[in-house]
Amino acid sequence: MFNKKVVMITGASKGLGRALTLAFAKEGARLAICSRTSTGLFEVKEEAVALGAEVLAVTADISLTRDVERFVAMTEEAFGQIDILINNASILGPSPMPLLLDYPEEDFAEVLRVNSISPFLVTRRVTPGMLQRNQGSIINVTSEAGNVGYAGWGAYGISKFAVEGLTETWADELSSTNVRVNMVDPGEMDTDMHQLAVPDCDYRLAKPEDVVTVFLYLASEKSNGITGQRFEAQEFSEEGL
Repeated sequence: MFNKKVVMITGASKGLGRALTLAFAKEGARLAICSRTSTGLFEVKEEAVALGAEVLAVTADISLTRDVERFVAMTEEAFGQIDILINNASILGPSPMPLLLDYPEEDFAEVLRVNSISPFLVTRRVTPGMLQRNQGSIINVTSEAGNVGYAGWGAYGISKFAVEGLTETWADELSSTNVRVNMVDPGEMDTDMHQLAVPDCDYRLAKPEDVVTVFLYLASEKSNGITGQRFEAQEFSEEGL
C-alpha cells in the first residue's frame, strides 16, 4: 500500500508503537522508529526487517531538541524524506496516579514534557520537508482522558488535552496545504501502560494490533483532504466515512 513511503514512529519499542511498526512493515513502508531506551526497540526492528521492511532504529529522547534533530537528520540521510509521522511516544507518570493535589511537580513537568512537548518538537522539525513536497500526514495519538477530564488521571490526561489542542492548531495552520494533521484515540488496550494505570482491570481489552487500521487509513492517500479530525480507533470503519 505504501510503496516505500517513509513512516516515522515515536515510542516504537512496545505496545501500540510496536504494532504500528509491524503493520506498516507489512504494507511496504520504510520505517524510522525510536524510543527513549533501547530495550525492545531493536527487537521490533528485527521483526519489521523479517517482514521485508527497511528500518532505521534510533535510541532518542524526543522531548529534547537535540535528540529530535539527530533522529530526523538520520532519517533524512537514510531515506531522503519523511512522508508520514506518528507521534505515539508517551509516559503515564507515577503509578498509581496521584490526585492533582498530591501530584509531584517534577513528575507533572516530565509527563507534559514527554507527552505534549515531544509531538510539537518532532512535528516542527518534520513539517518543513512535507511543505516543500506539498504532501504529508501527521497522526497524533490521544486518549479518552484527553477529551474528558477524569479524576485521578492527572498529568497524563492533561497532557493529552494538550495533544488535542496541538493537533487542531497545526491542522488549521496547515489547512491551505496538502499536509494533514489528525489524531487517534486508540481506546483501552492490553499494554504495560494500561496495567500501570488500571492494575485491577477486570474487563476485556483490545490488543494493540487490533487498532492499527485507522492509522493505515490516515497515512494513505485515501484520507487526502481530511485534517483536524479526531478518530476513535476501536469504532473506526472506512465504510462509515
